[in-house]
Amino acid sequence: MLDSLPYLQDSDFPVITRHQLEILQVNLGYLCNLSCTHCHVNAGPKRTEVMAKTTVDQVLAFIDHNGGGLHTLDLTGGAPEMNPHFRYLVTGAKARGLKVIDRCNLAILLEDGFQDMGEFLAHHQVEIVASLPCYLQDNVDRQRGKGTFDASIRALQGLNALGYGMPGSGLSLNLVFNPQGASLPPEQQALEQAYKQHLHAGYGIVFNHLYALTNSPVQRFGSVLLSSGQFDTYMALLKTHYNAATLAKLMCRNTLSVDWQGFVYDCDFNQMLGLPLGGGQQTHITQVPALAGKPIHTLQHCYACTAGQGSSCSGVTQ
Repeated sequence: MLDSLPYLQDSDFPVITRHQLEILQVNLGYLCNLSCTHCHVNAGPKRTEVMAKTTVDQVLAFIDHNGGGLHTLDLTGGAPEMNPHFRYLVTGAKARGLKVIDRCNLAILLEDGFQDMGEFLAHHQVEIVASLPCYLQDNVDRQRGKGTFDASIRALQGLNALGYGMPGSGLSLNLVFNPQGASLPPEQQALEQAYKQHLHAGYGIVFNHLYALTNSPVQRFGSVLLSSGQFDTYMALLKTHYNAATLAKLMCRNTLSVDWQGFVYDCDFNQMLGLPLGGGQQTHITQVPALAGKPIHTLQHCYACTAGQGSSCSGVTQ
């Protein structure tokens, strides 16, 4: 796999600093039941990196020592549910009064050993942010693997049956769109309406919101861009559409990213590039300093989060 990091180093991205910490985003490992072409984690079924229980306990200890502003635990992967300590961490975070988000690829909910995961998530009122990069079968299967679309539809129908996405249920179900390749996502609000109309008319599916995310030129997607000769063109597209109005709400402002070993980063993309917190020394979750006002480690890939309407873990930032 080609490494995009050397091509991101010569950066003219503006200097930005941290706000108060509100969200802890924890990558529970790179093990996944899928191998998606747009994946910036390079996750897949053969990855062996999985967070140990000792590190999970360190995450919970960090939460205990950082009350007040910290209100959300955002779990990602890989497929975070495949970590054997996933339920333990969810239960612990909920007991501490945190909102918990599960970034779910949907197909995992149909795999052997995970068929009761939907019930577990509903019981603990975990918000689901589910990847569905398109509402058309061919596009999804091309990006995520044959049969993934049908599995995603069945999983969404099962979540709806549990109350997810239903008015008044308190169970939030949000979907994520990623472009097929080296392009920016369409306008989020219009795309959300198209998703809702198509999925409801075709499959009876309802959900709360759609997040339109720009593909970041790192890991697997960065390698695809380099091998296809599209890297420079894509970076030019991102920079041409740079929108300074998106800077104030970037996820790196109020979120701390934690990798499977417990090391911390300014964002999930920096984690994948191995860029230490604030551009300093590698820092473990047991040694995190005060964060407010500290500089954020930026390189050229940050233009992906600031192009067009902006792109963050909760969709557009403008």
